[in-house]
Amino acid sequence: MSTRHFDQYSLSEEIKRALHLLKYETPTEVQGEVIPKALENQDLIVKSQTGSGKTASFGIPICEMINWEEKKPQALVLTPTRELAVQVKEDITNIGRFKRINATAVYGKEPFQKQKEDLKQKTHIVVGTPGRVMDHIERETLELDQVKYLILDEADEMLNMGFIDKVEAIIKELPADRVTMVFSATMPKDVENLCHQYMKDPTHIEIAATGITTNTIEHRLVETSQEDKLSLLKNVTVVENPDSCIVFCNTKDQVDTVFNELEESGYACEKLHGGLEQEDRFAVMNGFKMGNFRYLVATDVAARGIDVDNVSLIINYDVPMEKESYVHRTGRTGRAGNQGRAFTFVTRYEEKYVRAIEKYIGFDIRRIEGPTAKDVAGEKPAFEEKMGGRRVVKNNKTERINKDIMKLHFSGGKKKKIRAVDFVGTISNIPGVTADDIGIITIKDHMSYVDILNGKGSVVLQAMENKTIKGKKLKVSKAIK
Repeated sequence: MSTRHFDQYSLSEEIKRALHLLKYETPTEVQGEVIPKALENQDLIVKSQTGSGKTASFGIPICEMINWEEKKPQALVLTPTRELAVQVKEDITNIGRFKRINATAVYGKEPFQKQKEDLKQKTHIVVGTPGRVMDHIERETLELDQVKYLILDEADEMLNMGFIDKVEAIIKELPADRVTMVFSATMPKDVENLCHQYMKDPTHIEIAATGITTNTIEHRLVETSQEDKLSLLKNVTVVENPDSCIVFCNTKDQVDTVFNELEESGYACEKLHGGLEQEDRFAVMNGFKMGNFRYLVATDVAARGIDVDNVSLIINYDVPMEKESYVHRTGRTGRAGNQGRAFTFVTRYEEKYVRAIEKYIGFDIRRIEGPTAKDVAGEKPAFEEKMGGRRVVKNNKTERINKDIMKLHFSGGKKKKIRAVDFVGTISNIPGVTADDIGIITIKDHMSYVDILNGKGSVVLQAMENKTIKGKKLKVSKAIK
């Protein structure tokens, strides 16, 4: 029987404290199955739908088992997309915050040199896309001899994207004596073959309580024509009046069209597709998480890596051509026990895709009529009132866990022969401050960053203005980021 509360696991106080702040109280089904076995260092093959809490199911045991003293990476997490790499890194950082776990994300379209510098720091966990991880291995900027845990996250998607050769090449570079965990929403033959080739007597865990999609989502189909889709979209959003909504399209041109139409109609919205610069994609993603806008129009690139607990409505403006995409898209709602709704607009040309999806998910999606003019008129005042207000973010986990943390910037680093122990020695001598109040320390060539925990940041900032580190006077300020 799975544990009903995180307190029942043998976890350190630092991890329990983070889980409490993150409001992780009752394990999801996948967490209840995975965490105890992962803590026993078992190889695992886990089939579980998106949105079921997979990241924490491996993030919690890995953070627990990491040896903080070891400078080289001890865990490698491979993800199919850059967005997911960043999301997983953020989740792991939050879980390991008070244990001072340092996680680094490496992915393409970001300067290699910056990542190389990050990897020179004490790095406990590396999260990355297969292509960029392989780059770092080949250029010898990522050391693997201490890696004890390998996680393949969204393995089916990695293989769909043609990464199988790179994934195999990476596995061959890792120590044979390691724990391997594979997580996948679906389990195609390629993934199974990979598992059996590179894993030792793995335990299979399948979370199939509600079939392939979660029972916290209401699925609906609305028949329409291509010409009527835009007016149907506006009518549905007025009647549903969601707190936040993702509209999925199949092409970036379609995203641009829908986005422009919504923006002209006064919707607080943004767009996301592969044609945008990586920096812009992250800015949009973060803006959506922070509640800066209510509607996101996106291609499937956004179906991974969006972890916003209160996305209440998903609209498939176009029926996805791949049945798996339907599961990943709709899995952005109904998360963390919340209820969600997923509407799919279907034209007669798209019926064959709907049939394939229904067969795949194991049930017929209920067909409904679009809203009537009377429905729309009745809901319009409430819709317009909500349009004028800012979206309330109910669950920004990172903000909660960072509430009492201040990052300090010091004007000196490796070139001045300064080490982490020098900061710890000086700061922990400040009255009212102990070593437990010091978080992650990052030392670069000419500057350093020190996280101060437990709301002690202002005390340390003030005291350090009159103190020296290793006999050197450094300028200290609150870090901008």
